[in-house]
Amino acid sequence: MIIWNDAVDRIGLATREFRISGDGSRDVTGAVWLPEEASDNNTLVCFGHGASDDRYQPPMCELAGRFIAEGIPCLSIDGPVHGLRQVGPGGRDAFWPEYRRDDCLTDMTNDWTRSIDAVRELDEVNTTAIAYFGLSMGAIFGIPLIASRTDVTAATLGLFGPAERDPHHAEYLADAAKINCPLLFLMQLEDELFTREDSLALFDAFASNNKRIHANPGLHPEVPNREILFAYDFLMSHITGTPMGKGAKPIAE
Repeated sequence: MIIWNDAVDRIGLATREFRISGDGSRDVTGAVWLPEEASDNNTLVCFGHGASDDRYQPPMCELAGRFIAEGIPCLSIDGPVHGLRQVGPGGRDAFWPEYRRDDCLTDMTNDWTRSIDAVRELDEVNTTAIAYFGLSMGAIFGIPLIASRTDVTAATLGLFGPAERDPHHAEYLADAAKINCPLLFLMQLEDELFTREDSLALFDAFASNNKRIHANPGLHPEVPNREILFAYDFLMSHITGTPMGKGAKPIAE
């Protein structure tokens, strides 16, 4: 069963929130941004938020506003213990015990699959492709999601690098080897949660032959706004098939 409700996000944009329940699986909650006028493009942009917040975590609302202005619908779902399905204190305190479960990644991939299927049933949505944006926990759950699908045409990931002691380390390396879509990876050089070495090892494991990494000084949450704008341009270039920097002159021959 799917229950839909009209809502607004944190910057005042209209959304349609949903709860999927029944069928023997856990409830899934999230939100969809729908453009006033649909484009001819067939892409649904999916946002994965970080462990400290929910489906409306910045900068996702701002990015959604840009995408829907171009006629592209967007979807964000709450993490497994976050937002409308918060467990205990929510946030990172609730996330880390959940993350240690053997089936944590599989269950969240199933949550995403059910949500994408539900959104594609809406009359206003006509999509066959997916673009993905997810940093930190958004990457933690985005990697297995992308690896499980064949319809992801571009992704922005980052702020994550599983250490060898990570309970899902082997799963991530195996999943990264299945991901061959165009990929932008963001990292912070003084990230207090994930080391440079582990982040680079994950980046190297991605199978894509069209991948780039942007590294900036600062702690885990200090991603420069220019990188978020670049991520939007990167995804839009692959959604629309327009090369980035088209018409720019080469620096050197």
